[in-house]
Amino acid sequence: MLEAIEKLLILQNRDRHIRRTESELARIEPERQALGQRLAAAQAAHEAGKQRVMELEAERRQLELDVEAKKELIARYANQQLQTRKNEEYRALTQAIEGCQEAIRQIEDRELDLMEQGEAAQREVDRLTREVAQTQAFVEDQLAGLNAREQSLKAEWDQLRQNREELAAAVEESARQRYERLIRSRGDTIVVGIQHGVCGGCHMRLPAQVIVSCRAGQELITCTNCGRILYYTHDMDMAVAD
Repeated sequence: MLEAIEKLLILQNRDRHIRRTESELARIEPERQALGQRLAAAQAAHEAGKQRVMELEAERRQLELDVEAKKELIARYANQQLQTRKNEEYRALTQAIEGCQEAIRQIEDRELDLMEQGEAAQREVDRLTREVAQTQAFVEDQLAGLNAREQSLKAEWDQLRQNREELAAAVEESARQRYERLIRSRGDTIVVGIQHGVCGGCHMRLPAQVIVSCRAGQELITCTNCGRILYYTHDMDMAVAD
């Protein structure tokens, strides 16, 4: 195998490692955001629960005021009954008092219903309070792990990039330029072997002369279909179809 091929294979392996590291780094921020969204959702549900409790309590207090207002009306109507001498007015006031009393019964029924709803809503708030605490603890633990992982990956990436520069500098210039040009368009699979007379990159069948030239190992040979750099080792199947 050509020395340039050997060096390019090492460089290619380093580039793949760099790509994997970059891919892992790229996943960290979305994971961090997802954790933030999870906590925000738990907090929002908690706030909504507390708001519901306050609304129910406010409505219940308003009903208490309504009851007091109805009682004041009853007292006023009763006082007016004492002052009137007309049977018709007396009966009208009696009906008004009965109407207020019926309204009070309905309001008190609604108050009981609101009290039950309020108790249930408060139990839900208590549950959500515990859930927020648990979620926050989980998120903080996960974020600490992500931060540590991010720092480790960044340090690894810096070391890989430095090592990559050294490896690239050791490759003969024309071979390196060809490799660098291909990596921009072909990803990190640039130097490929031949199996069954097929390019290991594009998987297209190769002309017999290309295979023979590659096997000779005298110069860099590229795939006639995709332009990738080809190499041969003795453990590869070099069979060429007729």
